[in-house]
Amino acid sequence: MKKMGMILLLMMVFIFSACSDKTSSDPGAEEDLDNVNKEGMPVVNESITLDIFAGRAPLTASDWNDVLMWQEYADRSNVNVNWQLVSYESLAEQKNLKLSSDNLPDAFYAAGINQEDLRKYSEQGVFIELSDLIEEYAPNLQNLFEEYPEVKKGITLPDGNIYSFPTIQEFESMRYSTKPFINKNFLDELGMDVPETTDEFYEYLKAVKENDVMEDGEADAIPYGAENINQFITYIRGSFGIGQSKQSGNIDLDPETNELRFYPISDDYKDMLEYVHKLYDEGLIEQNIFSIENDQFLANGSSGVYGSTNWHSPKLTFGEEAGEAYIGMPALEGPNGYQSYSSLNHLVGNASQFVITRANENPAATVRWIDHFYGEEGAELLFMGVEGETFEYTDDGEPEYVDEITQNPDGLTFDQAVAKYMTWPGGGFAGSVKEKYFKGSESTDQELEATEKLEPYEVDEVWPQFFYTDEESQKMNTFGSDIDKYVSEMRDKFIAGEESLDKWDEYVETIKSMNLDEYMEVKKNAYERYLNN
Repeated sequence: MKKMGMILLLMMVFIFSACSDKTSSDPGAEEDLDNVNKEGMPVVNESITLDIFAGRAPLTASDWNDVLMWQEYADRSNVNVNWQLVSYESLAEQKNLKLSSDNLPDAFYAAGINQEDLRKYSEQGVFIELSDLIEEYAPNLQNLFEEYPEVKKGITLPDGNIYSFPTIQEFESMRYSTKPFINKNFLDELGMDVPETTDEFYEYLKAVKENDVMEDGEADAIPYGAENINQFITYIRGSFGIGQSKQSGNIDLDPETNELRFYPISDDYKDMLEYVHKLYDEGLIEQNIFSIENDQFLANGSSGVYGSTNWHSPKLTFGEEAGEAYIGMPALEGPNGYQSYSSLNHLVGNASQFVITRANENPAATVRWIDHFYGEEGAELLFMGVEGETFEYTDDGEPEYVDEITQNPDGLTFDQAVAKYMTWPGGGFAGSVKEKYFKGSESTDQELEATEKLEPYEVDEVWPQFFYTDEESQKMNTFGSDIDKYVSEMRDKFIAGEESLDKWDEYVETIKSMNLDEYMEVKKNAYERYLNN
């Protein structure tokens, strides 16, 4: 009997354990779906509370429950949120601790979930699969999938499923990030037109260096300066056939064969390096561009010393007086006739800004809650706040912030004033960025005009960051990372003249010996999966 009792006890433990496993792997099994409204507000009829772990950008409030937009949304949606805010300084560490613990939040919001996290924790069942929930409870995101199929492709993992909500950049100017600007005052002083080719740009930079364009008795202007050399490379590469149609990381489609290639060993890339090295060697590029601090760069810009740059709205960042001299530049035609702008970011700015965990007992309601920010009303709330309190509509139907924000009586900057009512400053949000409501630097007249000059030269399609399988990810984190790091280091050395381009063949052979064939096999597999999503 004792033996039989022990057997029965073990069976009960097994059954209980099995039931517990089923519950933990079936989030929302007990959710009252009748309480969830598939459209309109409120999201739920009877209020619920979500625990959400979020990264707090430095400019945002220390307690988001005190922020107007979240208070307003709680009232509209009937969904309350316990925000577990973590500053960016400790976000990575705290995120990893939370992900590996048994005390999961219901969701992670703008919490630094990267592609590796998304793949790893979706495979482990920490993040739940969302495809069916999105189809049924996310009408706004579904509409964007239909309008922009590349968005769905860009957030689909190798297993064919979706586990996250992204940041979507519908606003064209925002997808350009930094933009090329040239000093119109210097052009006028020199009697020159805006350059249209790489040769004309070289002649302009040379003229700036050799003449007293600042009219201070010295030839002391800096022909080209930026926060780093990357910004110039991403602008100029399309002039040399790199990323002519599509580009991601160090791969693109060869403009001659339309085949996937590792472009840092191509003749086009070498031609680009020779051009940029020539500019640097002749002092036409700021000589400390590889080490300049952001504060020094902004101080130089504010003094009006730059003949050209790649940056955000100069009038906002350099100041009205110095910044108003700058106008946008088009893509330049290169020596072989290439002329494109391949520095356009994908519509998916971040693929994993919001994920739902297996601990969530209300996944359908949570999907409805976050989906609001992919529609017009949600974008208005996210970026403009509450009509009558933080913004008003003009007679032309355009939303404008109230004077409390644009001309703060307490001397707060624009970002500081906005942060009292909203949490988008700093870039941490899940939703769709729509031009009508986004009022950052990318929406200034200066940046919109610069965007218009680049639009005719946009590449046909922009690739997102590709997702990798577990095995592929291990390869890319080892020899893949070594290859990319070596390319970056050698690029800077070639440009600065620390390594002669006479060693080009040696450089190419070194890269090939670092498992380049296997690197490209991984990229090809990821690319083919992307095409088939």
